[in-house]
Amino acid sequence: MQRIKKGDTVEIIAGKDKGERGEVIKVLVKEDRVIVDGKNVVKRHMKARPGPTGQTIPAQILSKDAPLTLSNVMLVCPTCDKRVRVGYRVREDERKVRVCKKCQADIE
Repeated sequence: MQRIKKGDTVEIIAGKDKGERGEVIKVLVKEDRVIVDGKNVVKRHMKARPGPTGQTIPAQILSKDAPLTLSNVMLVCPTCDKRVRVGYRVREDERKVRVCKKCQADIE
């Protein structure tokens, strides 16, 4: 089970966007990275290139969200609205759930 999942709100604790919060839009499990919506934005310069229909696509500068390392973000608890460490608990119905270490609330 992952500590941070798609749709979670996280706070960035290191880097150029330190202290900002955002929603996780993608988790890259094998690389231990997450992409946070609107944070860690980088610019990419694209050359003019031929398109699929034979027309040329003009040169442009694209902005996109770059991945952040998992160690540079912390989950924000939806109950206590603080950045927290994540624990685990097994419920009575044999389901394993994430738990806020500060307020002991389940994180769904």
